[in-house]
Amino acid sequence: MPARSAAQQKAAGAALSAKRGDTPESELKGASKQMVESMSEKQLEDFAHTKRKGKPEHVAEN
Repeated sequence: MPARSAAQQKAAGAALSAKRGDTPESELKGASKQMVESMSEKQLEDFAHTKRKGKPEHVAEN
């Protein structure tokens, strides 16, 4: 499942870093904080490895 926006991809990268222990969870904010709690490492990898080229910065929620 790829990220739909550059912001989602960046948040997933930050959450993945915290999930792996490279970044303290206390440094996370917003969506990345929610992602680390609710998504598996595999799901975060899928989001974080999405290419940003051609993606909008933000996507409105439906």
